[in-house]
Amino acid sequence: MSLEDLMIDLQGQKTNQEDPNQISLEDLFNETFMSKYSSYKSFEEFLIKGNFQVNSEEDINNLPDEFFDRHVNRETKFADWKSMLETANKEYERK
Repeated sequence: MSLEDLMIDLQGQKTNQEDPNQISLEDLFNETFMSKYSSYKSFEEFLIKGNFQVNSEEDINNLPDEFFDRHVNRETKFADWKSMLETANKEYERK
């Protein structure tokens, strides 16, 4: 399972044929979004920069919220992960 698949599963946004209304993280945090709000072209690159070692769903679940929020605040135009996710969802809905 790839990092992207794990992130999609974690967010409950895995696209499948049964629920076409769900959004993949790849679509949500696309290159345009990441370039607009950070110096990264991909969400995966953003995670790597933060030294977040993600090899399984358990790794993602165990990311310390405080450290991840700090990374988001430092590396993006957002104060925390929640703000970043909300903005990504709003921008996706506008498309």
